[in-house]
Amino acid sequence: MGRQGLKKASEMAILNANYIARRLAPHYPILYAGENGIVAHECIVDLRPLKDKTGITVDDMAKRLMDFGFHAPTMSFPVPGTLMIEPTESESKDELDRFCNAMIAIREEIRAVENGSIKAEDTALRHAPHTAMDIAGEWDRAYSREQAVFPVKSLKQGSKYWPPVGRVDNVYGDRNLVCSCPPLSDYE
Repeated sequence: MGRQGLKKASEMAILNANYIARRLAPHYPILYAGENGIVAHECIVDLRPLKDKTGITVDDMAKRLMDFGFHAPTMSFPVPGTLMIEPTESESKDELDRFCNAMIAIREEIRAVENGSIKAEDTALRHAPHTAMDIAGEWDRAYSREQAVFPVKSLKQGSKYWPPVGRVDNVYGDRNLVCSCPPLSDYE
């Protein structure tokens, strides 16, 4: 990259993080913003106040982002209950907007819990991610299949990412091997 390339990459990463911070600031508290709301190369979204009000956790948001086709940003570092978003210099404005639109749509789902329209345990957030098998057959959720898998219109027009595995209890998954392989007898 050389000196100039590295400088340009750093400038673009900082610009991208600040773009995200400005788009999300009306919807979420942003930590470690300096004067005029400027952040460094990362934007840290504070979800703790929302958890206190609604019970929706950083894990719920991370899992729901998968339904939008995103891998979760860094969770609970450097502050527990936050998402640290570090867009690289190579992210296009369209991709930054797609991510911000997902975060804003998720905020609207949280707002429905805040205003009593739905209980936290009944939300798409709490049941995310939604696999193709989740939506096949009977549906007994308090939200539609469409809201589960196409929470924004753009997912219908583009290529939909289908998470291969639904939610696993994190503590159980950390302490126990959860294998989705065929039984060993199938290999005999």
